[in-house]
Amino acid sequence: MSITVNHREIPDPAIDAEVQYHPAPSLAEARSEAALALVIRELLLQEAERLGVGGADEAEVLSNLLAREVRVPKADDTACRTYYERNRPLFTSPALYEASHILLAAAPESTVARAEAHDRAAALIAQLGRHPERFADLARTHSQCESAAQGGALGQVSAGETVPEFETFLAALEPGQLCPVPVPTRYGYHVLRLDARDAGKPLPFEAVREQIARFLEDAAWRTAVRQYLQILVGRAEIGGLTLAGAASPLVQ
Repeated sequence: MSITVNHREIPDPAIDAEVQYHPAPSLAEARSEAALALVIRELLLQEAERLGVGGADEAEVLSNLLAREVRVPKADDTACRTYYERNRPLFTSPALYEASHILLAAAPESTVARAEAHDRAAALIAQLGRHPERFADLARTHSQCESAAQGGALGQVSAGETVPEFETFLAALEPGQLCPVPVPTRYGYHVLRLDARDAGKPLPFEAVREQIARFLEDAAWRTAVRQYLQILVGRAEIGGLTLAGAASPLVQ
């Protein structure tokens, strides 16, 4: 059954071409999502045509239409402060770590090299279990990172400055603890020791006010767009696809 929007057909080849942009567990689900996306685009283009909204290309037409029809209020201080007070744990400075490591380098695609790096790292961990005071010496001898010259010391790093897999292990260690297993990353395997941790500090409202405002306004805009689309669906004649519409005015 063909899909139509106010008697304008969305042909099957167009849906097939759109499928690539909608990954899903099955082809049927991907095709359904693709069809929905094309119906929404057609609804918006038809509304732009009805209202005389133009633009240099399709993307600009849609942007101009939404800018005209979807308006949301600016987030004021009261709304921002309320959100801040309700979500204080979200607003802290990044944790700081002081760590040392020994890198046994191995390319991600080299199975043999990675197995050898893992075994060398495990041997070093076992050796450090007996002689923890030798970390710096072993780093200078074995590490394939520039930090070897500093005995493996990375200095102070903040959350987000290292690769995610490395940071996961850092966050799980206690200060002074040697990680009991080799730490795998895209660079190879690491012998890792956390030397110190400084937990993130609460950020004052003034430091995050603009960030909160952008978040609240973006959330409000997305809600308003969804409601606007429901209005268009409610007015339209759509064949071959069932959508939920609404006849009520757009809630700002």
